[in-house]
Amino acid sequence: MKELVSGSTDRITLLHTFVRIVESGSLSAAAQQMQTSQPTVSRRLRALEQLLGARLIQRTTHSMKLTDDGERCYQHARRLTEQWLLLEDELHAVSDEPVGVLRVRAPHAFGQDQLIAPLGDYLQCYPHTRIEWTLNDHTPDFIAEGIDCAIHVGEVTDPSVVAVLLAEVPRIVVAAPALLRRCPPVQKVQDLAQLPWLALNMFYHNEVLLTEMHSGEHFQFPITPRLSSDSLYAIRRAALTGLGAAMLSSWIAREDLQAQRLQQLVPAWQAPPLPVYLLYPYASYYPARLRQFMALMREVMPRIIGTQPPRQVQAKL
Repeated sequence: MKELVSGSTDRITLLHTFVRIVESGSLSAAAQQMQTSQPTVSRRLRALEQLLGARLIQRTTHSMKLTDDGERCYQHARRLTEQWLLLEDELHAVSDEPVGVLRVRAPHAFGQDQLIAPLGDYLQCYPHTRIEWTLNDHTPDFIAEGIDCAIHVGEVTDPSVVAVLLAEVPRIVVAAPALLRRCPPVQKVQDLAQLPWLALNMFYHNEVLLTEMHSGEHFQFPITPRLSSDSLYAIRRAALTGLGAAMLSSWIAREDLQAQRLQQLVPAWQAPPLPVYLLYPYASYYPARLRQFMALMREVMPRIIGTQPPRQVQAKL
């Protein structure tokens, strides 16, 4: 049996591969996450099963299921691989020197604009790391997709993740001058209800809620959007063409307001700011590359143009 795991493939590698197979849901997904080939992953699984003298996974053409021995092996393997990584950090004294690949999920608009500069700072500071930067507005399945952490805008509803509040994004009501020339004057907040509207349907769709910044008074009214989208960029472009008024994150409207391509309406009234969270799964061990990225996000996010420090800094578990 020892010949199966001698040389370049040791027992820890076999256990780590098995954990990735289970958590990703397939051999091909595990191979992609580990940046190796599916035959290599399959070979490691067979080696582990022969080493332990037990069938760990029942496979058919379309499904994969852990055996009872496989379930027990997975629980132990996950703990052992986490402890091994921790031991490596301690013995090699690199606990604060990130290495390896960091996989991060971020929202489309924020991820391709506001966060690129901090990513560059991180990569320059830690030259032995690489980042896989995936843009998607939905919360990932961290384990199955092999994602280390995610930047998330909006409320968090998944109780299975750690959610650290980093910052808030102010939102304002804007419209193009071309639209305002066709509509009755907007002199008070109630006049907004008479405008045609656009909707960013992840955050508002059938109604608009605004708050007076000094008094805290609320005003809420229904809308039937002429156009709704899950893309912040699409709603901004639609607003620029004069299709309707919109609630936009202040950062994305900043240059348009300065160039007078958009006009802020009733500036004393704003939509509730959107919280920005750092999400990551519960674990007993976090590699240095993830710990340092967490620290960077806590430091820089409240200072990024278009965000503000949260009114109440908290970790939402």
